[in-house]
Amino acid sequence: MKKLSYALMALAVFSFMAEAPAQEFEADMVNTTRGGAYNAHVNVGKDKMRMQTDDNIVISRMDKKVTWMLVPAQKIYMEQAIDPKNMTVTSEKVDGEVNRQRLGSETINGIKADKYKVTYDTDGMEGTMFQWIAPSLNLPVRSEAGDGSWAVEYTNIKAGPQDASLFEIPSGYNKMDMYNMGDLMKGMTNEEE
Repeated sequence: MKKLSYALMALAVFSFMAEAPAQEFEADMVNTTRGGAYNAHVNVGKDKMRMQTDDNIVISRMDKKVTWMLVPAQKIYMEQAIDPKNMTVTSEKVDGEVNRQRLGSETINGIKADKYKVTYDTDGMEGTMFQWIAPSLNLPVRSEAGDGSWAVEYTNIKAGPQDASLFEIPSGYNKMDMYNMGDLMKGMTNEEE
């Protein structure tokens, strides 16, 4: 059950992650929410993203408007349609952005970054967030909700092209219907007992 909840959390976070990134890169990511923190390794390519935790891999393909969640231990994957307009964290521009105010410069994990307060409007609801954008990388090295409910930070960033195979489902995986996750939960619960 614990593994499944991490997988679903990863899927939710990843579906919220990136529009067209400024460049391709890989990095370690720390995602913090009020419920806790978890680490992942992220690969970002043109219109593609991959996030790998200890137990799961989430591949988001904006070019195909689909996200795949893979469970390597069981060689299964689930598929969910995505809406590219909801993806914002590795892109400077925030969807629905109505105002951006520069607040100065700070160093995040040894990288000089410009800090911004961003106001955005999503379906008539206004929100704020902060971004620390590294001019040397042309991407946010940290993003944080204005109310402190979540934060995403990248470390060990390596800019450069990413291998296309990282963004494909490996051979030997079977597709599982998202509606049949009860079977997966039962299997994971038994596995942890």
